[in-house]
Amino acid sequence: MSKPTPLSGFPEWLPAQRMIEQNVVEKIRTTFELYGFAPLETRAVEPMEQLLRKGETSKEVYTLRRLQEDAEAREDAALGLHFDLTVPFARFVLENSGKLQFPFRRYQIQKVWRGERPQEGRYREFLQADIDVVDRDSLPFHYDTEMPLVVGDALRSLPIPPVTIQINNRKVCEGFYRGLGLEDPDEVLRIIDKLDKIGPQKVSDALVQQGASAAQAEACLQLAQISASDLSFVEQVRKLGVQNELLDEGLEELARVVEAGTEHAPGLIRAELKIARGLDYYTGTVYETQLEGYERHGSICSGGRYDNLASTGSERFPGVGISIGVTRLLGLMFGRDALTASRSVPTAVLIALPNEDDRARCDRAARSLRSRGISTEVAPAAAKFGKQIRFAERRGIPFVWFLGADGEPDSVKDIRSGEQVNADATTWEAPAEDVKPLFSAP
Repeated sequence: MSKPTPLSGFPEWLPAQRMIEQNVVEKIRTTFELYGFAPLETRAVEPMEQLLRKGETSKEVYTLRRLQEDAEAREDAALGLHFDLTVPFARFVLENSGKLQFPFRRYQIQKVWRGERPQEGRYREFLQADIDVVDRDSLPFHYDTEMPLVVGDALRSLPIPPVTIQINNRKVCEGFYRGLGLEDPDEVLRIIDKLDKIGPQKVSDALVQQGASAAQAEACLQLAQISASDLSFVEQVRKLGVQNELLDEGLEELARVVEAGTEHAPGLIRAELKIARGLDYYTGTVYETQLEGYERHGSICSGGRYDNLASTGSERFPGVGISIGVTRLLGLMFGRDALTASRSVPTAVLIALPNEDDRARCDRAARSLRSRGISTEVAPAAAKFGKQIRFAERRGIPFVWFLGADGEPDSVKDIRSGEQVNADATTWEAPAEDVKPLFSAP
C-alpha cells in the first residue's frame, strides 16, 4: 500500500487529543442532562428535499451515491448527509409527535457533514453538540432565555478561555427594515450577515444595489453597529427613530434574554445587533458565541428560534436550539497547542514484567487494580526494568508496579518523584489526580 494522502477537512485526532475530545463531550453531556435534556441520535442521511427546504445550503450538502447503478441506487441519490442537527431533529419530531411528551427537550451529540472549503476551525466532517426545546402549537419565550444559560454553563466547565454569547433577534432587524420602508427584509438580513467578511462599505453598496437608498443603507449599518452587555441597546435603537410593531416586540424579547443572562452570569451575554445567522429558518432570537483570543475565527456555538421548521398540514412544532461546534472549538485550540493532556494514554499503572514466566502473575495484579477502576496495562515484553520505566515515561504513565520476589511484597514506584513503596494490588489506591488523565490549557 502506498503512503496515503491526507484528506483536508476530515480531522483525525491523535489519542491524547481524542481523550480530550471525549472529556469535553462528557462535560457537555453532563451539563445538558443537569438541565433535563434527554439524549437522542438521528440517522446520518435525510431526503434531499428535507435538507434543502430551508436555507441556502445546496452547495454544502453531500449526496449519497452507490457505484453500481440500479433502481435502488437511484433512490439513494435522493439522500444526503445532514449538514446540521436541527433539520433532522425537526423531521424526527414530526414523525414521532404521537410518542413524545411536550415540551420536548433533547440533546444530540453527533457528526455532521458540510461541503465547505476547509480552513482553520472549519471542517467537512465535524462533531456538534445540540440542545433544542420544541412544543406543540406555541413555545413560551422563556426557553429562548434558557438556551444561552445552558451552553454558558457547559462551556465554562471546560478548560478553555472565556466566551461571550452574542444575541440578536430577527424581529428587531425585520421590524427595523420594514419601518425604513425596505420591501425585502430577508435579503437585507443576508447582506448584513456578511458585514464582518466584506466590511461596511461593500455591505452598503450591496444594499443600494438591492434597491435601498443611501440613507436606508446607512440606517441599516447604524443598527448593525449597536452592541451592549446591558439594556442600553434599547435606547440606542430608539434614537434611530424607526417605528414598527415587530421592532418593538423584538426589542422586548431581546431585553428579556439579556436580563436573564446578566443575572445568571454577568458578562456572559451581549446584545449584538449585527448577528443575523445565515439559515432562513430562524424567526426570532439568534445566538453566536465568541471565544476569547479566537474572535477572528467566528462563532463556536450558534443557534436560534425557529417557529415554522417543524410543521406539516395543521401541525406546528415551534422550537429554539443552540449548537456547540465541538470539533471547531477543539481544532482551533489544538492548532495553538492550547489544550493538553497529562498523558497520552488512559493508563495509570504499568506492571513491569520480570520475565515471560511471570506474565500470569502480572495479569492477576492487573485484574485486581482494574477491578477498582485503576487503568492498568502489563509491559509488552520482558526487559531490563530501566527500559520498562522509560517505556512508561514516554507515554506519561505515572506509576510502575513491581512484583515481589521470593515472598516479598509487591511495590509501586511513582516514576515522577522516584518514591517507591510496598503495595498490595487488592487495596492500593492511586491518588485521585492520577486515576485519569488531566486536561488543561497552558
